[in-house]
Order: sequence, then structure tokens, then C-alpha cells
Amino acid sequence: MRIFNSNACSSRTGSSRRYNKPAIVNFDNAATSFPKPIGVKTAVIEALTKYGGNVGRGGHSLALLTSAMVYDARQTVADFFGAELENVVFTYNCTHALNLAIKGVVGNSGHIIISSLEHNSVSRPVVALSKTGRVKYSVAKVYDDDERTLQSFKDLITNETKVIACTIASNVTGQILPYKEIGEICKARNICFIADGAQVCGVIPIKLSDGINILCTAGHKGLYGTTGTGLLISDGKYEISPIMQGGSGSASLSLEQPNFLPDSLECGTINIVGAASIKAGIEFINSITLEKIFRHESMLCSKFISNLSNEVGIRIYRSPGVNYVPIVSFNVDGMMPEEVAACLNKHGFCLRSGFHCAALAHQSLGTEYGTVRLAPSVFNTENDIMRITSVIKKINKNI
Repeated sequence: MRIFNSNACSSRTGSSRRYNKPAIVNFDNAATSFPKPIGVKTAVIEALTKYGGNVGRGGHSLALLTSAMVYDARQTVADFFGAELENVVFTYNCTHALNLAIKGVVGNSGHIIISSLEHNSVSRPVVALSKTGRVKYSVAKVYDDDERTLQSFKDLITNETKVIACTIASNVTGQILPYKEIGEICKARNICFIADGAQVCGVIPIKLSDGINILCTAGHKGLYGTTGTGLLISDGKYEISPIMQGGSGSASLSLEQPNFLPDSLECGTINIVGAASIKAGIEFINSITLEKIFRHESMLCSKFISNLSNEVGIRIYRSPGVNYVPIVSFNVDGMMPEEVAACLNKHGFCLRSGFHCAALAHQSLGTEYGTVRLAPSVFNTENDIMRITSVIKKINKNI
């Protein structure tokens, strides 16, 4: 075992060691994107200064103006994902959306299939449902070979299977699952396909026509919205029973929650500022195009891997022939992931280390102590990659 030398984290000037704080470079965009586009900042300020009403609550000018903006935001989302406007639900994050979808469709009985790469936002609600004793679940192993992955899902389907809930791409390695084919399996078996799009929306083209019945995603990651934003987008085929009740701005004389989208799931005041930010984020993406964003971010990941590929002691968790979104997990032998991330942070780079809220994925990878994750955005540059790989090499050599 190599021994970690803490001097690897220090910068040197003359004979003394001292640390000069560099500018921050964010490579943790899989957690939340930063910086945000100028248009998003402008939309947030405008929302705070102009849209002071509450959606569907009142007929006065402020309420009407705000409702119109949110309507436009909902339409922007619907167009982007190929959905009907009324089937777009604003949530507080992707986890909120997944809980609404999974619990709302499964109810109190049935069988759920998830994948071995799931984020805890899928696995934990499913495990919680299973503790009732009436809901069962199975975990389909994800392989490097898509056909084997698909077969692992097929083998677990029973007459009780109501839902397949799985990520489109792993938040740990970036591996893209064969989600379109999973959608075809679900359609043929009359199973609801709930997809976690947190790591792909805003990076690769995702539409409900890909076979997805309910798409859940974050607004603050690849869509460049503010934190505290998420989306649930349905094709309307499967009823989603609300797990919360309250004010909706409609059917106010009834003591029961409305039974139509989006009102049935948008309980209480929505994040109006967040809706404005998502709209602006999608407009930013459309101005650049998904293709260019994916190509740029993937190029950065490729350069990162290429620059470190000959370094003995650096382990990169990617396999040949597998499709990935722009995420790279790696480890430096002899160091805990947290130590590597701390060293990089001292040099001005922000990366996430540990288990990334994805217990099943790390069990599948066999990464006992987790990994360090690099997740670039459209705002990162080739120079950023050259700098960080240079630092990683120095860290590796000083162990």
C-alpha cells in the first residue's frame, strides 16, 4: 500500500510551502450545475421583481401575470420533452418527483423492478414501500452488454409487476442504460416505465416518445435552473394518486384533492422563481443545442481520461463499448476518495467524492470507499481539464 504524502496538496514557492487560493472551477455539475447562464440569472431577478402573485390564486393583475409566466414555462418544458402541457408538474427536485411517481402509481400492492445502478431517490422509496409487506421489488443487474441488461429486466417480470423504475444514466459512472428498449418491454407488458432523467436531461435528447410513461428530473442540473426545482412529466397513461393534499387553486370547494394534472400533484404554492429559471435554462440549451453541449462535455471527459490513461495507480471506472453521459468516476490508489477531493479543492477544483447517494451503484461497482466524480458542464474548458489532470498526476506521484 502506498502512503499518502500530505505535501501533494501544497503549492510551493521558493523554499517554503504555502497555498495560494486559485479561482474555483466547478466539476460537480452532476450534483447541481454552476455557474448558471446569464439568462437564468436575469429570469430569477425578473421573477422576484415582476411576478409577485400566486398561480391560480386570485384574478388580480399580479396573479394573472404570474400565472401567464408559469403557463409559458410549463409549455417550454412540454415542448422540450414532447409532452402535453397539462401533464407537466413542477416539483421541488427529482427526488420529490420520483416519490410522487413511484408511490402514486404502485399504491399499496404490486411488484417493482429497479436497476443495480439506482440513485437512492429510486431505491429508498421502493424499499420503504416494500416494508409494508404488500409491495415487492427486484433489482435487475446492469451489465456492459445492453442485451444482458435487458434480459436481466425481462427475467424479473412477474404477473404482479406494475412498475419498472430506473435511471437513464448512472450518476456515478455515467453509463447509459438501454432505456428505449426498456420502454418497449414495458409497453408490451403493460408496465409503467418511470425514468430518472436527472443526469441526462439537458445533455442528450429525451422525449416521452422514447417509451417513457413518467419522466422525473431535476431542474437545477442539466437544465440550469435554480436549486429546489424538479419536474414530473407524464404521458397521461397511468394514474398517479397524490401522496399529499392541499391547496391547488382549483376545485376549492371540494374537500378532496383534484383528480387531474397538474393540480392533483402540485399541492400548495409552486416554486414560481424556479419555474422561471427552468424556462430560461431550457431556452439557453435550445440556443446552443443539445448536440453541441453533449459533444463539448464528452470531449472534456475524453481528454480527462486520455491525460490520465497511462498513469499507474489511477483507476477510471469506464468500460470499452459502453455509452456514457459526461461523467467520470475515478480513484487514486492508496488514497481515500475524500482525500483526493480535498487535495483538488485546495487547488481550486470542486469534485464530489464518496458514495454519491447511490448505494446500489457502488455495491455493483465494488467501490468499497466510493469514488471521486468529475462532471463538467458547458462552461468548463479544455484548459480546466489540462490543469486538473496535471494536479492529479502530482497527487498520484506524491503518494
